[in-house]
Amino acid sequence: MLHIPAGEFRMGSEDFYPDEGPARQVRVLPFELDERPVTNADFAVFVAATDYTTVAERPLDPVEFPDLPPRDLAPGALVFTPPPGPVDLGDWTRWWRWSPGACWRHPLGPGSSLEGKEDHPVVQVSFADTAAYATWAGKRLPDEAEWEFAARGGLSDAFAYAWGDEARPDGVLMANTWQGRFPYLRTGANGWKGTSPVGSFRANGYGLSDMIGNVWEWTSTYYAARHAIKAPAPAPADDGAGGCACTPHRDSAADSAEPGADVPRRVLKGGSHLCAPEYCLRYRPAARSPQTEDTATSHIGFRCARSVADPGSPADAPQ
Repeated sequence: MLHIPAGEFRMGSEDFYPDEGPARQVRVLPFELDERPVTNADFAVFVAATDYTTVAERPLDPVEFPDLPPRDLAPGALVFTPPPGPVDLGDWTRWWRWSPGACWRHPLGPGSSLEGKEDHPVVQVSFADTAAYATWAGKRLPDEAEWEFAARGGLSDAFAYAWGDEARPDGVLMANTWQGRFPYLRTGANGWKGTSPVGSFRANGYGLSDMIGNVWEWTSTYYAARHAIKAPAPAPADDGAGGCACTPHRDSAADSAEPGADVPRRVLKGGSHLCAPEYCLRYRPAARSPQTEDTATSHIGFRCARSVADPGSPADAPQ
């Protein structure tokens, strides 16, 4: 793990997608972050030590999915499947399919394996799977602000990308993102079609690899369509009965779910090997994407964080 110093930065952006705003100043306490995403080899050690079964390896609960036929309740996950030619980019079902048998061991469905990909990021892991791994490792998931701050590697928050304002400075590909025409023509990112070994692209100023591209990464933050602005709390009002007429606390988990659904969504950061400028210009620190906690796909992974004492906090001040 690498030490990320405390700091204040302008989180979010007003220049790209609406859910990245409003941009505002945020202070981050010091913490530690995994140098790279958790790999297939790392996750295999966890599973061997705990006998853990991922969400994608468990059958769907017929109570939760009463309209599905029994054959569709089998364990599985979403797998990217490129169409033969151009399709409507407004319909994601043209390149994603539900694959029974897909899981972290078989990320592209039955018949696929991890052979030769031990140093690639683990995928097909849900939020619960990543939280279980983090707990086992004595760590936690980073929150969105920590992740975004770390992705910049100490670089000014005025830049659009984690390395500056140019997507490819001097023609150099800086991250594993989609090359070609999305979603049907993939020419490969420095030869890699799909995930790449961690550390295949240049690390940032903090020494962190793959903060941008390769795989999206789970954070602990519940998703909201706009960033919240923290304002000073108003003085409590007297409700006439000696109590407080305070604003009820909103449930962030419930608020994060899509309308009509009850599964919370968390924020993903960093973009992936499927991000293309014509469809998903989200290989930037400020970019974010919502994902339901129970979802596993072939382009989502994670890395862990750990809290450290803040030398500037009152609790650590000399007595």
